Amino acid sequence: MKKLFLVFLVCVPFLAFCASGDGRTTINLNGTWQFDQTTTAFPPIKYTRTIPVPGLVHLAVPKIEDYEKFFKRPDKVVAKDQHSVYNIDYTPRYSWYRKMVSIPKELDGREGMITVKKSQYVTQIYVNGIDIGSSMACYTPVEFPITGALKYGAENEILIRVGDRVWLPAEAAGGTDKEKEHYLPGIWDDVLLSFTGKVRVNRLLALPSVAGKKVVVKAQLRNLIPAQIFVGDAMADSVTLDVSISEKISGKVIAVKSVRTSTKRDNLSELAIEIPLTDFTVWTPEKPFLYLAKITLRIRQSVSDEFSKQFGMRDFNRKGKFFYLNGEKYILRGTNVTLQRFFEDPDCSNLVWDKAWVKQLLVDYPKQLNWNAMRVCVGIAPDFWYDIADEYGLLFQNEWLYWQNHGWDDQIRKEYTDWVWTDGSHPSIGIWDAINENWDNYIGNTLIPELKKLDNTRIWDSGYMKSDEMPLDEMDEPHPYQGRIREKGPASKTNFYPLGDLDFKPARIQEIQEAITVQLVNEYGWIWLWRNGKPSKLTTEVYEYYLGKNSTPEQNRELQAYWLELETEWLRSEPSIAGVLAFCFLANNYGYTGDWFQGNIRDLQPTPTLDWFRHAFAPAATYVNLTDERYTKYIDPHKPGSHLLFTLAGINNLSTTISGKVTIRLYDASGKSSPQDSFPVKLASFQRTDIPAGITLPAEAGGYLLVAEFTPENGTSVLSRRFLKVGEAADYLFYKMETP
Repeated sequence: MKKLFLVFLVCVPFLAFCASGDGRTTINLNGTWQFDQTTTAFPPIKYTRTIPVPGLVHLAVPKIEDYEKFFKRPDKVVAKDQHSVYNIDYTPRYSWYRKMVSIPKELDGREGMITVKKSQYVTQIYVNGIDIGSSMACYTPVEFPITGALKYGAENEILIRVGDRVWLPAEAAGGTDKEKEHYLPGIWDDVLLSFTGKVRVNRLLALPSVAGKKVVVKAQLRNLIPAQIFVGDAMADSVTLDVSISEKISGKVIAVKSVRTSTKRDNLSELAIEIPLTDFTVWTPEKPFLYLAKITLRIRQSVSDEFSKQFGMRDFNRKGKFFYLNGEKYILRGTNVTLQRFFEDPDCSNLVWDKAWVKQLLVDYPKQLNWNAMRVCVGIAPDFWYDIADEYGLLFQNEWLYWQNHGWDDQIRKEYTDWVWTDGSHPSIGIWDAINENWDNYIGNTLIPELKKLDNTRIWDSGYMKSDEMPLDEMDEPHPYQGRIREKGPASKTNFYPLGDLDFKPARIQEIQEAITVQLVNEYGWIWLWRNGKPSKLTTEVYEYYLGKNSTPEQNRELQAYWLELETEWLRSEPSIAGVLAFCFLANNYGYTGDWFQGNIRDLQPTPTLDWFRHAFAPAATYVNLTDERYTKYIDPHKPGSHLLFTLAGINNLSTTISGKVTIRLYDASGKSSPQDSFPVKLASFQRTDIPAGITLPAEAGGYLLVAEFTPENGTSVLSRRFLKVGEAADYLFYKMETP
């Protein structure tokens, strides 16, 4: 085997190659490919560009012809609600990826398979001029046997053609996003060649049960021996599967099991192997611990394939209206990423596939901001994103790109089933999210119950479908957007949104309180900005209403940070909510919404919003329960020298009572503070504790900042703030407090 490895390095120095005994040999085809585009379905006569794989067409060098149409940097914001997928401003083209690959002669006699983990839209593969196959799947692997087309000990041409979004067939399970304007095609995950014996592990699914002290390893086997030709020919083959469970880092084997099964020729076979575990370490976002499930497949005493998947021992389910992780109540705190939207960001570049950048996005920031969860919204992510979340600790609500209705039932079943088989071993995926803000009777009432039989270790979300529309309603995703100007009413002189009032109970909150299933608020915050500090396409009216027509980026960012801090406090103060995920951590700059960074997204430079989220998302905190008086328009100032009574809403997402001290301060416009009160508090587990408080207001009229600082006995201080107006002043100025 060492000799084979050296020979291959000489032949193909730039390809990653790994062999596993006589089992599986894998050649990683990631790297630089030849590339070009055509307006017809015929390959280019000459390739004039190169492109990285994985990488969408915007990474081609030189740039593709329509690059400037895909990536625009507008000088001003034009308000807009939605966009039609068929309203295109470019010429649809076929994208061609080409690579020459040397296949070692020593692999002759093995069965070759090509895998394109994710590619959009409609992928056609040719090997040495032979049509290998086509797939409309965009978010699950495109995979075909290629043995008959290969030349061993020689160069092989791999040619992959990718179509345009407007050509995606009606039956494809690929949704549309009315807040996207350009759907970039291309290969956006790994491309692999793998070689095995006649029977291979096509999919492996490791499903843990902490309560049951076991792991169920499900295997989908692919038999590549031709089907029966003559009467009396064998129709199936007997194989042995040796399964081992080991600690990923140490390699310590904690369980083994061996079974025999029959595999149908030229077909797929499935089986489930239950493996008891006597001693194991559970996986949590706070302490992620990983295992490997490895299958060694033997046919006629020879190793035909070896394949493994990492997984974690964790139970994620629900009881009543709350999530439970490994048997303990667990409140989700976090955000969203909209990766498919980010693909059309002018600064996207290759960042999605830059592992150091992705780690900073998924690990470093969430840990600082007290986040334990994230929704991958309207479109899933490359495979290694989930690996990173597995390894460092983050829970995903993993959402298919299904917003507007698109797809035929049979194709949706095919793609969703493969989705579960492909990604279902990741402990980071706690929720399969089938639909965003929509309804589909087939998905909700037929497909989800069917897929629960394949994977019973996770929660399923089905958009806006509720318990009266589907019997298996495990959770709902309310989106209580507040402060939209459309809700104000014409010429209204009343405050339609009391920002900061933690007891504000509009109809949406009342529905959450009355619901009988889990309520995960995974979108809120109608206050988006572009990274230059300008309002997004959906929020121009909001900023104009609160700040006037000529507000500066600094003023906009200050309002956004304060608004989202208070709105997060409002939602987290509602004890019937099982989790709060702010929208949105990563989006398309110049889009309909926005994220909370500034400058070039490569630098991940935070705006004040992210700084204040650390306080708003603290597991234990005390929040000032007062309506804002700086931005709220129709509110009378307080009488100078009067006594202001209010409450603090204490929240605690942890399983034990948290003790600490609250200090209340009042800051004038210059930043001078006067301590008002300090007292001990105890915050009961998973409850809201209302704490009475009061301050004496200054005799001098002006704008003031009220701050409540909660300092737990063992932990970092958490701040909550409200702007107040005292007396009649010609101009109310306020202290701009930087978060520590």
